[in-house]
Amino acid sequence: MSDHTPARSDRSGLALLVMAAAQLLMVMDGTIVTVGLPVIGADLRIPEGELDRVLTSYALAFGGLLLVGGRAGDLWGRRRLFRVGLVVFLLASLLGGAAGSGAVLITARVLQGVGAAIVAPAALSLLAETFPAGPRRNRALGVYGAMGGLGSVVGLLLGGALTEYLGWRWIMFVNIPIALLVLVGTVVLVPGTRRPGGLDLPGAVTATLALGSLVYAINRAGSHGVGDGTALVFGACAVALFTVFPFIQRGARNPILPPGVPADRGRLGANLVMLLMGAGQLATFYFLTLYMQTVQQYSPMTTGLAYLPFAIGVGIGSGVVGPALQARASTRTVLVVGTATAATAMAWFGLLAPDQNPLLVLLPAQLVGGIGLGTGFVAATIGGVRGVASQDSGIASGLVNTSQQIGGALGLAVLAGVAVATTAAQPPGTGLNEALTSGYTVGMLGAGAFYVVALLTAVLLLRPRSAERDTELLEKTAG
Repeated sequence: MSDHTPARSDRSGLALLVMAAAQLLMVMDGTIVTVGLPVIGADLRIPEGELDRVLTSYALAFGGLLLVGGRAGDLWGRRRLFRVGLVVFLLASLLGGAAGSGAVLITARVLQGVGAAIVAPAALSLLAETFPAGPRRNRALGVYGAMGGLGSVVGLLLGGALTEYLGWRWIMFVNIPIALLVLVGTVVLVPGTRRPGGLDLPGAVTATLALGSLVYAINRAGSHGVGDGTALVFGACAVALFTVFPFIQRGARNPILPPGVPADRGRLGANLVMLLMGAGQLATFYFLTLYMQTVQQYSPMTTGLAYLPFAIGVGIGSGVVGPALQARASTRTVLVVGTATAATAMAWFGLLAPDQNPLLVLLPAQLVGGIGLGTGFVAATIGGVRGVASQDSGIASGLVNTSQQIGGALGLAVLAGVAVATTAAQPPGTGLNEALTSGYTVGMLGAGAFYVVALLTAVLLLRPRSAERDTELLEKTAG
């Protein structure tokens, strides 16, 4: 059953703008509260030890529900679910901006994550249906993939400016006009192919609880240590649920994760690379924000502005370098170039010092890192949805977004602990800023290690150029 009708060519540009804006908004909200956390905590009397929940509650709902959101779009119509998710996100943002307590704000962040988990996979799968396989789709996926890297940076920049000049509540309220504009713009979107059948409820519940438990365990371990009892319990639950999940899918009439989606080696590799890039990226933002605000004593606004080179770099990587390489080389090659460039930037960050001129390391290394990640996100997004059947594009899109969200939580949890241990291990007499900077730079070198592993994963699992062309030919024939 299909209610899909091809988009008119004169509307495809507007459709891409709507879908890219939605992805930017969803990813942006993962980091937009970061710079304003101290102000939020003071205003709502949230203890410092619980401030991380304002961040992790969004990631928990977003990462945990992405597979369900993707499959729901496949079943009930992607444009319809896209609109439903935007409304949920909009209302949650209104609730968050009006919050009078930490509990209300955290509830609002959970609801924002629910909305984002519906919108993100629907947007990516609609994009795959709007643009035919080949260069046009690759260019569109390049723009969309860039939003995964750019959104986090825009969140930090915008969060700093809004917190300093309008107050932290505008971190929430700013979503409302953007979401309304995107909602109006959905009139240019195709309805999307629908897959007959019902929702695999046992599989959906198991996948959601497994992903949610994993994200919570990772975040809990990052803030309370890997030996924390609660983190270990949730981690064990995640392992148990992931173990049971394949058996549930094997007996399901309409499995929430069709076996052909993760079985493809190229798509598996692209998702693993996306996970590793997400792990390095979020950790890098965390350490850079702490370095700028704690060591350099930058204000929220200055911290946001200092991220501009990263935003420019992502724009260059995703808008120029990535598409140009993708047109001439394989996704594997583009990922190798992107991850190698990002790893080089992390090595550059290792030269940071407490009294250093930002023009020597902080700003140029961000530009290089942004180019690398922008290039890599383009290729990983293309690889994650290449060759999938149109009726399963929602779940494939959900996997791409899930990989990035879980990767971010995993990388931050691991590297934050490494940074704290490095700072504590500095010899007696070391100044506080020197000790902190040592921890932050080691953390960013760890992010570089994630990028190196991503590079190796791309080499081992992704296809050569000839195999990609065969896949695109099959997609065009099937379409």
